[in-house]
Amino acid sequence: MKKIAALTLMALASAALAQNVRIVVVTHGQASDPFWSVVKNGVDQAARDMNAKVEYRSPQTFDMVQMSQLINAAVASKPDGIVVSIPDAAALSKAITAATKAGIPVVSINSGADVFKKLGVLMHVGQEEFAAGRGAGARMKALGVKNPICLNHEVGNAGLDQRCAGFSEGFGKKVPVVAVKNDFTEVRNAVANYLQRNPTVDGVMALGPVGAEPALQAVNSSKRDVKLATFDLSSAVLNALRDGKMAFAVDQQQYLQGYLPVVFLANYKRYGLLPANDVIATGPGFVTSQNAAQVIDLTKRGIR
Repeated sequence: MKKIAALTLMALASAALAQNVRIVVVTHGQASDPFWSVVKNGVDQAARDMNAKVEYRSPQTFDMVQMSQLINAAVASKPDGIVVSIPDAAALSKAITAATKAGIPVVSINSGADVFKKLGVLMHVGQEEFAAGRGAGARMKALGVKNPICLNHEVGNAGLDQRCAGFSEGFGKKVPVVAVKNDFTEVRNAVANYLQRNPTVDGVMALGPVGAEPALQAVNSSKRDVKLATFDLSSAVLNALRDGKMAFAVDQQQYLQGYLPVVFLANYKRYGLLPANDVIATGPGFVTSQNAAQVIDLTKRGIR
């Protein structure tokens, strides 16, 4: 009798997993980006683990009009769930609320922790950006830095703006924000020129690898003692941390931001289950020279 019951449970579990689930993920970050490629790795692994069909879509550049169009197209396709990042709530609110009003469950990731509830989104997976920035500012100040700058490669991205604002609070004074374009050469030249014009600057807080990697070249070329730190990880960032060329990086475990929403939405579709907490914090954590080697090992497997 026990054997029959066990077989019945296994059959029911198999039937549940076989139930078709289709989820669309729409983010503002391209899968080719070092950060977002790890998010997509998480999405793809969750799709395999949950036996779900998952589509990853993103605009070719940081373009809220195009992103809204992608969300609208996802809504029109009537999926079982949608995952979105919310870098600009004002620009994306109409498209996201169209999904929730259509009865499609939505989970937000990465950016949008402060606005997801207003848009009818079920839950958010990511880090609270202002708090993460505050922690980074306090850590930079503890290193003895006196005059840092905050390097923003996507001005208008609410999450990045919050990082700079939090950084200023954690550091204890208003920190200048240096706006740069999302281009390696332009960032490197902009940082080099800024350091040349401002000899008292002794710290640079980048908001992602696309700013940190070219900033590293500029800082090295300056031959000055400038502490460089960044949000988010890449192979180049981790190697610089390991070699003592960067002070620290703020890690938000973006693999989980891709993986967990797919798991949550698949279980919600099949069983009506969701975690009790509507914010699942994946960060912030800090990577330094002490733990960089361990994280490097994980990046080789596409997990960090």
